[in-house]
Formats: sequence, C-alpha cells, structure tokens
Amino acid sequence: MALILDTNALSALADGDSELRRAVERETELAVPAIVLGEFLFGIRQSRHRERYESWLRLNASAFRMLSVRPATAGHYATIRSELKSAGRPMPSNDLWIASLAREHRCAVVSRDGHFEAVRGVERIAW
Repeated sequence: MALILDTNALSALADGDSELRRAVERETELAVPAIVLGEFLFGIRQSRHRERYESWLRLNASAFRMLSVRPATAGHYATIRSELKSAGRPMPSNDLWIASLAREHRCAVVSRDGHFEAVRGVERIAW
C-alpha cells in the first residue's frame, strides 16, 4: 500500500525530518496528490529558502507517485463531504480532496492534521 503525503509531511521530508523518515521508511511507494504539490509550491514561493526547496523538489519529485483528481475522485469527495457535513465535522476543502484520493486509492494519509481521522475508511499516520 502506498502512503499519501499531506503538505505538512512533504514539507517535513524536504526539511529532513528524521522522525518522519523513520515513520515512512518501510513503504515502497509514497504518493503526492496534485493538491499537495500545489500547496507546497505556493508555500515555497513565499519562503526565504525558496531556492533550496525548489532544488529539493527537482531532485526528489521522481521518487513520488503523483496523484491527479479524476471523476472517481470527485465521487469520493461528494460522499466524504456529505458524511462529514452530517456528522458536523467540517474539513478544509483541499484536505477533503486529499482524503478523497486516499479513499479512492485505499491509502493511508501521512499528516499531522487530526481531522483526517474523521473520514471513514481513511487511516492517518502521524509522526
């Protein structure tokens, strides 16, 4: 099973977080949703360490499976959003898309954001 990296996990990898590396080292495949890539790029464009992060991404991007949103993903999005609304558990829109990809691909999400735990069928791995 692949692990899907949330933006805070991708950022932690770029920063060399050894705890995170230990948490994901046994996995053969790490996936990065297009949504996460967009958030990461937005963040590094505002960073005073922009060149270092852009260089890290160029060197490491091929190590990740990139996930795009497809029509099936949109179906999962609608279902998850309805479930969370009924439960009174709102979630940021981008994280809804990440959770939708996780459910679609049957992958756990590596994240420090606890709201992923409210999504049925999606496991969150924290570090």
